Amino acid sequence: MSTHVGPIDVDALRARLDKAATAASVAGVDALLISPGSDLRYLIGAGGSSFERLTCLVLPVGGTPVLVVPKLEQPGYAGIPTDRLGVDVVTWVDGEDPYALVRGALKGTRVAVSDMMPALHALGLRDAIGGEQVLAGPVLRELRMRKDASEVAALRTAGAAIDRVHARMGEWLRVGRTEAEVGADIAAAIVAEGHVQADFVIVGSGPNGASPHHSLSDRVIEAGDVVVVDIGGPIAEGYCSDSTRNYVLGEPRDADVWETYAVLQAAQKAAVEAVRPGVTCEQVDAAARRIIADAGFGEFFVHRTGHGIGMDVHEEPYIVGGNDLPLEPGMAFSVEPGIYLPGRWGARIEDIVVVTEDGVESVNNRPHELVVLPA
Repeated sequence: MSTHVGPIDVDALRARLDKAATAASVAGVDALLISPGSDLRYLIGAGGSSFERLTCLVLPVGGTPVLVVPKLEQPGYAGIPTDRLGVDVVTWVDGEDPYALVRGALKGTRVAVSDMMPALHALGLRDAIGGEQVLAGPVLRELRMRKDASEVAALRTAGAAIDRVHARMGEWLRVGRTEAEVGADIAAAIVAEGHVQADFVIVGSGPNGASPHHSLSDRVIEAGDVVVVDIGGPIAEGYCSDSTRNYVLGEPRDADVWETYAVLQAAQKAAVEAVRPGVTCEQVDAAARRIIADAGFGEFFVHRTGHGIGMDVHEEPYIVGGNDLPLEPGMAFSVEPGIYLPGRWGARIEDIVVVTEDGVESVNNRPHELVVLPA
């Protein structure tokens, strides 16, 4: 069931619908077929997820957009001003064929479907429409990865909210507590500090910090542990936070922590300073990777330097080797190099940054140093 979430700017949404239709035309498709998810929220302000009953926005290159929605879920769209957006609403009830309704709203058979549309619906639409199906992501990414002023403002709000959570870490992160206990407190604080929910909470203590996507466990935090804390979630406007900081309980157990951590700080700083219009994504990645590799830790930096962020935590552009996309003002992404020493400890420093007209702005402003907490 969809729900109206956050403020609705009708003029901005109408402009997005028009730009998306134009982008579809340039891509050579007859229509975009958008299921519930971040793309639908971006285009008409509707939140929610897909279920077994089809909900689909049909956005044709020429003509009126149509929202096909189950009648029982129509009340969930009551807060969406579809009339002012110029979107017709067509409902259906159990026993009717919603895929035929989508087909009836089309004037061609080459369509682009949401990247995350459930296979149940993607295959149902393929059978009903025939023709050719491609992904809508490459079409919509040209709009979504260039944030306007209101989107950047929302990212600033999200960044400040997650910074407030990191500022409180000493309240929860203590020797003798489990990662799961600390994580539960952090998740509650993420909501208390201004998010709708906690999308993810990583508390990687000691050797668990060497696993970049470790989540939570029953491991008891010990004196001397380096602890990686990676947290984030959406605010009411739908835009996400994502920030990683590192903590140590007393004096680090391993003698090489301070020297190795200094390498990581230098790498993250160099990558952020490399960000400006015209620089490519792979050049930003290389700025961080070069420093880590030169210090002898290249094999322990096992992921890309960053990912785009907006209504999804991970979206375009990706800051990775081989991506020669030039940066442009309004692009927003993480800068998060890491060093992971298997079986011992790990660390990652992550800020969300926005490309400006002449450089870069970070929406996260907590210190990058390894924070020492009482053991």
